[in-house]
Amino acid sequence: MKIVIVGGVAGGATAAARIRRLNEHAEIIIFERSGFISYANCGLPYYIGGVIDDKEELTLQTPESFYRRFKIVAKVNHEVTDIDVQDKTVSVVNLNTGTRFKENYDKLILSPGAKPILPDFYTENERTFTLRTVEDTLKIRAFVEQKQPKTAVVVGGGFIGLEMAENLAELGVKTTIIQRSNHLLPTVDCDMASFIHANFRHHGVQLLLNTSTSKMSITGEQVLLDFEDGSSIGADMLVLAVGVMPENTLAKKIGLELGVKGAIKVNAKMETSIPDIYAVGDAVQVKHFITEQDAVISLAGPANKQGRIVADNICGLNSEYKGSQGSSVIKLFDMTVATTGINEQQAKANGIEYEKVILTQNSHAGYYPGATAMTVKLIFEKETYKILGAQIVGYDGVDKRIDVIATAIRAGMKAEELKDLDLAYAPPYSSAKDPVNMAGFVAENIKNGIVKQFYYEDIPFLRERKDVILLDTRTPFEYMRGHADGFIHIPLDDLRERLGELEKDKKIYVMCQSGLRSYLATRILMQNGFNAYNFAGGFRLYSSIKNEELLSKQCYTCGMEK
Repeated sequence: MKIVIVGGVAGGATAAARIRRLNEHAEIIIFERSGFISYANCGLPYYIGGVIDDKEELTLQTPESFYRRFKIVAKVNHEVTDIDVQDKTVSVVNLNTGTRFKENYDKLILSPGAKPILPDFYTENERTFTLRTVEDTLKIRAFVEQKQPKTAVVVGGGFIGLEMAENLAELGVKTTIIQRSNHLLPTVDCDMASFIHANFRHHGVQLLLNTSTSKMSITGEQVLLDFEDGSSIGADMLVLAVGVMPENTLAKKIGLELGVKGAIKVNAKMETSIPDIYAVGDAVQVKHFITEQDAVISLAGPANKQGRIVADNICGLNSEYKGSQGSSVIKLFDMTVATTGINEQQAKANGIEYEKVILTQNSHAGYYPGATAMTVKLIFEKETYKILGAQIVGYDGVDKRIDVIATAIRAGMKAEELKDLDLAYAPPYSSAKDPVNMAGFVAENIKNGIVKQFYYEDIPFLRERKDVILLDTRTPFEYMRGHADGFIHIPLDDLRERLGELEKDKKIYVMCQSGLRSYLATRILMQNGFNAYNFAGGFRLYSSIKNEELLSKQCYTCGMEK
């Protein structure tokens, strides 16, 4: 059996190695258009920033090492330009020599990946870059070292854009991020993104949100961007990171069935609409594990799994891809942001009735040195309590918690069942009640009617009502340092003695720093005949969102300019 693979990196190289492990006698050939067969795609920004100093560290396998280990022929700088599905051959051009030839196959795997989206205003020039391949990385690193830019603009606030902005800023380049929407990192909701915004601003990165670029030009040694509102910005270099789209040139050429965003349609076995042709990675359409809708999810984890599944099926095993849920984690300076499943915006778009829990917990036992705060947002179906997704922003231990929740989603657990997870505990690593357990406790309390919640977006309306009391239960010192407008102050420890100051015919909405003391206050109030609600996320979340509103001059709840 002869297998030809178009494209290496995560999907193609994984498929090739797995096929060899299952079939020692198969003939396997990989054609890779770039000069690198298998490289650390996710590590590229860190080479530019100098975190990874040796470019050789980016190369996971070379054609020579791949052949020595697996007896797989990997030809870099070779582009497949056409496929004859009747004769089962591919047309190939050697990009170094221009030589053209054909190669036959029994099974064909397409792993062409994705290509950067170039916006309408783009004009090619030596100071503007995209980042997708090792060659892109080397080009940017050489420019930074040789030209020593003082200023940079990054267009796009997704994974690549934020990692590039971080690494440029760490090099001392004054960096600006331009984002068309109202917040960075679309995988999180805007309330959680407020922490990200504060972190970038703290590290000297300027944010231009709700900003659309209309024109790009070169003036001397600067790139100039004109915005739709008439303003403009200039910089020594520009990085375009507005997103990627499936590389479907070959697929379109041979008439493969395409789907969302032009991605290649495949079934659970990763088979395309033409027999003996499979496809994997960023170029394919998958089912979203949560919504069961068609989606394109460009992440390394799914690509690797799909490569393995293709290999299994080619070699006679029965293997199926169960869908992607988009689990991700990103380092942003000293902060870590992680997500899995869907966010509020996606839940609304899919017509899903949902509830949410937002809580702030320490990364490990507070009495052990070095504990840092993390904010956890859990989203689940209103009726069934099926977990839909989670977002966590913090510093230490964020990745661990998102992986636990991602696993719980795969296992079909309900939100309140997170309380039952038996998680490892020692003071340097966690708390006896882990943040994941705590999210489960809160969900269970909501389900049983023990606690009722309110959110940031409710506060402007509550301030207008005469039948409510807004109550802050933090210490006098905390309240003095800052509090939400309209909230009166009664410390939690004084509440029982001061219940007479509160009117029982009014609903009481309670806030504290993290959500714990306000929860305790609501329990006191509810058991004394009051109708009380707990603020999800605490003053830590409130102040983060409020500061972002003041800086961006935009209301988070409606998106309108303030």
